[in-house]
Amino acid sequence: MIIHHNTLVSEDIFEKDFVCNLEKCKGACCVEGEYGAPITEEEIKIIKKDFKKISPFLSEKGRKEIEKKGIWEKDKEDDIVTTCLKTGECNFSVYDEKGILGCGIEKAWKAGKTKFRKPVSCHLYPIRITQLANYEAINYHRWDICKPACTLGKKLDVPVYKFLKEALIRKYGEDWYNELDEIATALKG
Repeated sequence: MIIHHNTLVSEDIFEKDFVCNLEKCKGACCVEGEYGAPITEEEIKIIKKDFKKISPFLSEKGRKEIEKKGIWEKDKEDDIVTTCLKTGECNFSVYDEKGILGCGIEKAWKAGKTKFRKPVSCHLYPIRITQLANYEAINYHRWDICKPACTLGKKLDVPVYKFLKEALIRKYGEDWYNELDEIATALKG
């Protein structure tokens, strides 16, 4: 782990390659797993405020389930996560014409209906952040469903941190990211 400001950064984000390959995985991260995506209380407030603008971009099943269960629930570790359909899909996920799952919130964002792109945990995937005493630990999450992304990342020679540049800047800022890039260059050195 490397200390970088208020973060502990796993060297895996420099050493592992990754580029989402939605044609192969079909957006499986929106449906696989025991619970929905980690979400913050601030993100919940934003989604509630913009829900009428986001709602048309959701599936009918997802909308109805949100009306019943709400936007969030707690998982077995007492973390706040998005609610899901009984079939496992995040209530905010929608299938496109190719059968690929994507985020309805992000579709609303792309259409200019909300300034909120999607939960930062989704934007940062395959990075997972864990709060420690005085630091946020930034770790690369390995998942079998992402093997096509690892293969494509290796083929294109794109390390995790470069694939997630936009998301990392969103979370930590441009200066933090530029310094992270300098760390990566020094590690290669």
